Amino acid sequence: MKLSVVDLGTLAPGTTETDALADSLATACHADARGFHRIWFAEHHLSRSGASHHPELLIAAAIPQTRGIRLGSGAVLMNHYSPFKVAEMFKQLEAMAPGRIDLGMGRATAGPVIDLALQRDRSRRIQADHGQQISETLAWLYDAFPDDHPFAGHRLMPGVPEVPQTWLLGSSPNGSVLAAGLGIGYTFAGFINPPAAAPALRHYRETFRPQGFGLDAPRGILAVNVTVGDTRDEGLHLVNSAKGFYARLGRAGRGAGQVTVPSPDEAAREMTDDQRNEPTAIVDGSWPRFVAGGPDDVRATLERMLEESGADELMVQDLIADPGSRRHSHRLLAEMFGLSPRSVDVDLQNSNRTEPGPVAPRGVCR
Repeated sequence: MKLSVVDLGTLAPGTTETDALADSLATACHADARGFHRIWFAEHHLSRSGASHHPELLIAAAIPQTRGIRLGSGAVLMNHYSPFKVAEMFKQLEAMAPGRIDLGMGRATAGPVIDLALQRDRSRRIQADHGQQISETLAWLYDAFPDDHPFAGHRLMPGVPEVPQTWLLGSSPNGSVLAAGLGIGYTFAGFINPPAAAPALRHYRETFRPQGFGLDAPRGILAVNVTVGDTRDEGLHLVNSAKGFYARLGRAGRGAGQVTVPSPDEAAREMTDDQRNEPTAIVDGSWPRFVAGGPDDVRATLERMLEESGADELMVQDLIADPGSRRHSHRLLAEMFGLSPRSVDVDLQNSNRTEPGPVAPRGVCR
């Protein structure tokens, strides 16, 4: 089974965006060396909790620092951009790292102010045309416009035969319908909507129809928030950061963009008993928002999720405040699932350290 990572550029308490971005690149190097299949970078705007605002920039920065891991977006928010711009951007990234680029496409609102700031034409409301956005992006990448279409015959970088893998990211059943109908990969955000994850991924697999966009068979990814410690108590302590972050969001109202990820100790002091005791394993058939504990606990929960959803791949998201603990969690996951390490130029001892801040100047792998 393939194991992957989605990185949010999480700011450790007391650090800066510069530190967080350096840590994102160090995480990419570490995941590459540990044998993870891919790492995707998030798109979150005006967020104090994470510094990953434009995934294509981190992808480009990670290309020369990694060797075998796939690099992608989790996700480009298509409601803000031109399909041509997105397709050409990722075709260029593919030219820079042939066979290693993923275009993960999604949609989300960051609130009316930011949505308006990202919009070029502010004289009219944005139309809800997500399906059309995805279809047009695929047509640009695969030169698939009808002959009578005004865009037909305008090929993107014809000297580059490779095309990035295309994925639709979602957290509702609607995405499974769109991805299956277009015949592209589908990733479900189980950390956003746990109850819908397994049904959506099963529906995608059952209704998938190839359309010539790179896949002959369905390919589904389950994305889960995962925190692993050396022991059960350590894992449950570290996941307080994720629980505490969502507790802060619940209290923030309109100031949600200013919420930061707390340390586990800060979170424990701030949360109610119910928030602290939120389940981190499957209870009475209900999936948790956060999977946490020691290696044996976490593996048992994840294997059951994979079995129930039929996913081909597991993608790990986390909100572990400390970057060293974050990468240690990734190392434990790699060992749990028997990943084969890659031979890359990265100092694993340095990248496993526990203090925050850059591993090396500007995140360079050494």
